[in-house]
Amino acid sequence: MNLAPKRISQLGRVVTGKTPPTSRQEYFGGEYLFVTPSDLNYDHYYCRTTERTVTEEAKAALSNQFIPADAVMFTCIGATIGKCAIAPAECLTNQQINSVVANEDTDSKFLYYLLSQNVDVVKGLGGGAATPIVSKSKFEEVEYLVPRLREQQAISDILSAYDDLIENNRRRMALLEEAARQLYREWFVRLRFPGHEHTCITDGVPEGWERRTFADACSSLEDGDWIETKDQGGDDYRLLQISNIGINEFVETGNFRYVAEQTFKRLNCRELIPGCILIARMPKPIGRAWLVTEMPWRMITAVDAAIVVANEELADAHFLTHYLNSPATLQHCERRAVGATRPRIARRELAALPLLLPPRRLQTHFREFAEPLNRQRAVLYRQNEKLRAARDLLLPRLMSGEIAV
Repeated sequence: MNLAPKRISQLGRVVTGKTPPTSRQEYFGGEYLFVTPSDLNYDHYYCRTTERTVTEEAKAALSNQFIPADAVMFTCIGATIGKCAIAPAECLTNQQINSVVANEDTDSKFLYYLLSQNVDVVKGLGGGAATPIVSKSKFEEVEYLVPRLREQQAISDILSAYDDLIENNRRRMALLEEAARQLYREWFVRLRFPGHEHTCITDGVPEGWERRTFADACSSLEDGDWIETKDQGGDDYRLLQISNIGINEFVETGNFRYVAEQTFKRLNCRELIPGCILIARMPKPIGRAWLVTEMPWRMITAVDAAIVVANEELADAHFLTHYLNSPATLQHCERRAVGATRPRIARRELAALPLLLPPRRLQTHFREFAEPLNRQRAVLYRQNEKLRAARDLLLPRLMSGEIAV
C-alpha cells in the first residue's frame, strides 16, 4: 500500500463551530442537531442525539459554521480533546469542535478512523495550559500518512462493518430499555397496573400502596470511595466515574482507571456487585441511575456516585432503578441539587426522595418483565465489547498497510 504524507487541510475543509447567542430563543429547539463535546465520547461513530437542537433561523445566521452529513467532528479543547464522531445529517457544532468536510479524494469514514486512531497526535498540540486548546490552524497542519482513495474505501468498509453492528446492537438495547420504561410509566405513573379497575384510589394512592421515602426502600445508601490520583494504578478493580452512569445503562467513555488489590484493601473500598444501583449525584442529569450488571472487570466507584442496595422486603431493584430514572424523580433531584458551578445532590436529599411504593407482588411482576430485557441488553453489550476489540485490533494494522486491502 502506497502511503503519502498529507495534512488535514489537504484531506478536507476544516470548519470550527459556533454557539448561537443564547439570548435568541428562536435559534434553539429546531430540527438540526447542535453538537457539543458532552454529546460525544471516544467511541461514538455517528452522533445521532444531542442535548440541544437549533432552528432554520440559526442556520440562516450561522450558515458558514454548519457542516454537512458525513463530516467528521473532532473536539479540540480541554480534557475532551479527541472525542470524535461522524455527523449523521447537516448540523451545527459549538466552537470547541473542529469538523473536517472530506474532499473528493478522501473517504469520510476513513478520515474518522484516521483521526480517532491518532488522538494523541492532536492532544500534544494543546500545550501544558490548564485548559489546552488546539487551534484551527494547528489542527489543519497535523500530518498523517494516507493511502489512495480506493484503499481508504476498502479500509473503511472493513472497519465500518464492525461499527454498523455495534450501532445496530445499541439501537436494540435502547428499544429494550424503552419497552421496560413504557411499562413502568403505564403501571406506576398512570396507575394502569393489573387489577387497577377494581382498586380503590384515595388521594392518588391506590389501596395497598404506601407513601414512603427512598431511604425506606434501601437496606443501604452509601457514597462511593474517595480515590485520589496517587491511589490509582494496577489493573484489579476498575474505578467507575459518574460519566459511566447513564439512564439505566453503562456508558463507556474510554477513560479506564484502576486500583490494585492492595489499594482496595488499604482504603477499605466497596466492590460493586450485580444487582446494586449506582446513582450519579452530579449532572447530566442529576440522579440518573444504573442497575449494575455483570461486566468484564471487578469494579468500585468514586465518591460522586451513591451505591444503593434495595431493601428486598419492601422494594425490587428493577422497580427502584426505573423510579430513579423517571422524569419526575430526575426533576426533583435537579431542584434539590446545590452548587452554582457543579450542582450536585446530597445523599440525604436522595434519602428523602418521595416514593409511592406499590405492593411487593406488583414489583415482582414488573421485574419478571424487566429482568429478561436487562439480560438481553447485557448480552448485546458484551457482543459490542468483542466487536470493538476486534475492530481496534484491525485498525492500526490496516492503517499501516500491515494487512493488505
